[in-house]
Amino acid sequence: MPESITTAATISAGTKIRAFVELLKVRLSLLVAFSCAFGYGLATRGNMDWQVLIMLTLGGFLLSGASVSINQILEKDLDSLMTRTQNRPLPTARLTVSEATVFTLICLIASLVILWIYTNPLTVVLSIISMLLYSFVYTPLKQVGPIAVFVGAIPGALPPLLGWIAATGSITYEAIIIFGIQFIWQFPHFWAIAWVADDDYKKAGFKLLPSGGGKDLNTAIQIMVYTLFLIPLGLLPATFGITGIYSAVVATICGAAFFAQTFSLMKTGSRQSALRIMFGSFIYLPVVQIAYLLDKI
Repeated sequence: MPESITTAATISAGTKIRAFVELLKVRLSLLVAFSCAFGYGLATRGNMDWQVLIMLTLGGFLLSGASVSINQILEKDLDSLMTRTQNRPLPTARLTVSEATVFTLICLIASLVILWIYTNPLTVVLSIISMLLYSFVYTPLKQVGPIAVFVGAIPGALPPLLGWIAATGSITYEAIIIFGIQFIWQFPHFWAIAWVADDDYKKAGFKLLPSGGGKDLNTAIQIMVYTLFLIPLGLLPATFGITGIYSAVVATICGAAFFAQTFSLMKTGSRQSALRIMFGSFIYLPVVQIAYLLDKI
């Protein structure tokens, strides 16, 4: 057994707590929670119920944490093969599968109870569908082919829609628009990560890149095309009166800057170019969503 693997007998309480927190993938879950809050704030147009907003954000965070925890439980052995994941709580034995499972169930039940009390049944049902798609469909499909990216993009784009439905109780065209923007954003985001982590992903048999899984011009062009789609999509909230002209300008500038990053990848095919797209995707979404919110307050 590698020296990095910790035995259960030597693990302190502090280490356990840190491992449970790590299991939640806090940064990713916070982004999901923010997207839920964004959808709610946009739907209420600044006249929000702060208690509902806080509990929706908490519920979204816990739901995301439960989903990614299930992912780590199912992929424990695969995570131990990859450099980027081999130090996670389960591969290092800082948590047992039983401990992770109990913790995940607590987070999942807590999230659904919170959402049931503070939102509405449709939000809860779609939250369950999101969790099932991510944990039990997207996760195994990663070893099948790039169809996993399409499937994973659905739960990945649901948080703002869930926030809108939490405020309105229905799926409207506005909800579909903000869902659509985040759905299309998933593709350059996922593919840039898959390009950067390709060598690691191959160790686990993950097949996420399009065009036969190659880091080639065809894949770079597909990343460019989906990024290009974000520019007109970013204008739809203003076009349909959800937001105003100022956020449309911000969305256009961010979309154009994001799009411009793809040319370097097509030209060089380098890991550095893919990294810039990956980090650009992390910047694009929250900046544009914040601009939409500020335009309606």
